[in-house]
Amino acid sequence: MAKIDETVKKETGYIAVWMIVFSALMQAVFLVVRHWDYTVLLGNILSGVLGVANFLLLGLAVQSAVGKEEKEAKETMRASQSVRTLLLFVVVAVGVLLDCFNTVAVIVPLFFPRLAIAFRPIVKGGEK
Repeated sequence: MAKIDETVKKETGYIAVWMIVFSALMQAVFLVVRHWDYTVLLGNILSGVLGVANFLLLGLAVQSAVGKEEKEAKETMRASQSVRTLLLFVVVAVGVLLDCFNTVAVIVPLFFPRLAIAFRPIVKGGEK
């Protein structure tokens, strides 16, 4: 296996930190509305790990595609997207079907990486 590029590590770490922040906020909301139980925590952990792993796999696919011919790079990215989508679908289906995971807590954290990416320009601020 090839060495993981520093940029992939850095960006995955960024996503992981935001995943923790948003997950804590979601847990707090469940507490405030008095619907928190252990299934919320388990669902959040399942989707949190899945979201970070999905982003890492995306980064590794991009790292692998860089330097390849355009057609081969597209095929690499398409295959990666298919595998990652299938993985997301299977894990979310398991999380929704099993009673030990709260359905909302399984689905909502899957959007946290997108929120983290949306906040990236704000967090970077004056960096160039």
